[in-house]
Amino acid sequence: MRSAAWSAAGAALLAVVVVGSAAIGPVRIPPETVMKSVLNAVAVPAGIETSAGGVGPLPIPGVGPLTIPSVDLAFASPFAFPVDSVHQQIVVGVRLPRILLAALVGFALASAGTVMQGFFRNPMADPSIIGVSSGAAVGAVAFIVFPAALSTTIALPLLGPVEVALSRGAGTSLFAFVGALVAAFGVYAIATRNGRTPVATLLLAGVAVQTFLGAVVSYLQLQAGESLRQIVAWLMGHLSGAAWSEVAVTAAVVPPLFAVLLAYARDLNVLLLGEEEARGLGIAVERTKRVLLAASALVTAAGVAFAGVIGFVGLIVPHMLRLVVGPDHRVLLPSAALAGGTFLVAADTVARSAAAEYPVGIITAAVGAPFFVYLLVTREVTEL
Repeated sequence: MRSAAWSAAGAALLAVVVVGSAAIGPVRIPPETVMKSVLNAVAVPAGIETSAGGVGPLPIPGVGPLTIPSVDLAFASPFAFPVDSVHQQIVVGVRLPRILLAALVGFALASAGTVMQGFFRNPMADPSIIGVSSGAAVGAVAFIVFPAALSTTIALPLLGPVEVALSRGAGTSLFAFVGALVAAFGVYAIATRNGRTPVATLLLAGVAVQTFLGAVVSYLQLQAGESLRQIVAWLMGHLSGAAWSEVAVTAAVVPPLFAVLLAYARDLNVLLLGEEEARGLGIAVERTKRVLLAASALVTAAGVAFAGVIGFVGLIVPHMLRLVVGPDHRVLLPSAALAGGTFLVAADTVARSAAAEYPVGIITAAVGAPFFVYLLVTREVTEL
């Protein structure tokens, strides 16, 4: 009940911030118009449509040329609020994808940060501690400096050869995602001996890998030439140019992984007592650690793949929420995740509302670092 109450409050606050953010910009749009535009964009299946101009004509032996009609689902909106078409396009086509991507990325980073702080029993831990952010940076920067042609031709039955290609932006995100996972699982492999992964060894391995990958990024920047500005923008975190396709991919990855983390919230509570005590209480410690590390690495990689490296969300938000709701991860994890989405949406609203748009990572650091210093000065830092 307590978890549901805090989650409902966090979801309500996130919804308010999303609507308020969509109303802010060069063109000011009333919040009620924003809500009407969003409702107008809701579509439900309303039937099936066929068209004669489908696939073909296809050469079918013994039959001759055959055209297969295309079949599409027809969608209709149950709402028809009178909204200016320009406002509708601004809200749904321009602002909402960026806002929802910010909410998903903040949600992912805060949930992973919460798990990492509990896993390492250290309030200073964040998702980058296992090398995810550094690995993503190496992957993205390497692709920007040495772009590869991500295209191929595949042969499909009846259709023949079809060329499949990824855009430059999609290639950067893909390489960032792969780099993040390679770094995270590399850290895990280095720290694992005889089927066991000591937390202290994992922490030291993460620091070593982060340092090495930071050197690789610095070297790649020296080789960047005219791409240096793009690299710096990616490393500072960015949400400009967000598209619905990016929102869809992130939304397909983040919620299922969060569900995995939430399913292990009780086990994470027990791990706070120590590994020996957790074993005595029936927890499969090593399996739990593997699941938590893998899910945290994947959810962080999904967040940074499209948004770049955004600092302090996974550090300050879980730390702050722990002071408010307590250490029980069954309550803390969903509350911190929703607060992370709210925080990043608000930070990105500030970033894009400035006279010259700033990378969102600058805003999160500018807000998060002083507040974190305040917490360190006013409160004693202890192990969780």
